[in-house]
Amino acid sequence: MQNNYKSVTVTELLNSFEPITLDEMSSIRLMNRTDVKFVTTKKMLARLLVMAQDNYLIQEIDGRRMASYYTVYFDTEECDMFMVHHNGRLNRQKLRIRSYVDSSLNFLEVKTKNNHGRTSKQRVAIDNFSPAEPQYDVIFDDNRNGRPASCSEFVTSHLKYDINTLKEQIENRFDRITLVNRQKTERLTIDLNLRFHNLVTNQDAAFDDIVIIELKRDGLAFSPVLEMLRQLRIMPMGFSKYCMGMVKTNSGLKNNRFLQRLRMMEKLRQN
Repeated sequence: MQNNYKSVTVTELLNSFEPITLDEMSSIRLMNRTDVKFVTTKKMLARLLVMAQDNYLIQEIDGRRMASYYTVYFDTEECDMFMVHHNGRLNRQKLRIRSYVDSSLNFLEVKTKNNHGRTSKQRVAIDNFSPAEPQYDVIFDDNRNGRPASCSEFVTSHLKYDINTLKEQIENRFDRITLVNRQKTERLTIDLNLRFHNLVTNQDAAFDDIVIIELKRDGLAFSPVLEMLRQLRIMPMGFSKYCMGMVKTNSGLKNNRFLQRLRMMEKLRQN
């Protein structure tokens, strides 16, 4: 298959990997984790998968090797969380509901990045939420519709923004492939088919050919994929799904910090 990646689909390439179960994946603890993102195209992803199949296992859940995800992001009316990121401040937060569509699991999550570049995530499971018919007021404790007070308490405890200033901003759907190296010292998530719907402007956007790769490894442990990425000239590039989706669907937002990244992505697509 090494010379035939152009003639096969990503799905066919995924079937060539040895599987690892979700239970086995949950036993992998990256205690001193470092994360780095890469941006590429589906064409280059096919080449990477061919190169990686002997060194990596693929997460398989109920026979599926590509999982569907749904996310809705919250922000203030003035999009303060977006602006903090745009302005390059390292102390920043995001609030979202993340749904693992295939397994019907939903979590309310706060992501916090500190001034040392470290990202932490707190989350609480939520039951009264469906990505097929999302009800966004699940984060508010209004004592109606059985909404759990734990959600508003969770937001108040972990988010520095006033819960009463928050509103849903944008939906995001994508598919994810998860690989783990045989030494169990790293995970590789590969996100593709990114689609956005802005709940304020009612505008849609998609990054049809763009692929986001995130390497999560234990400290500076040897990573087989880093040499593969180097050979393919796939370079590290920061990518926030929330920020890039907002820029593409809300022309009223300040966006100059992200314009170069959008131009780089367009150049990747044209190669």
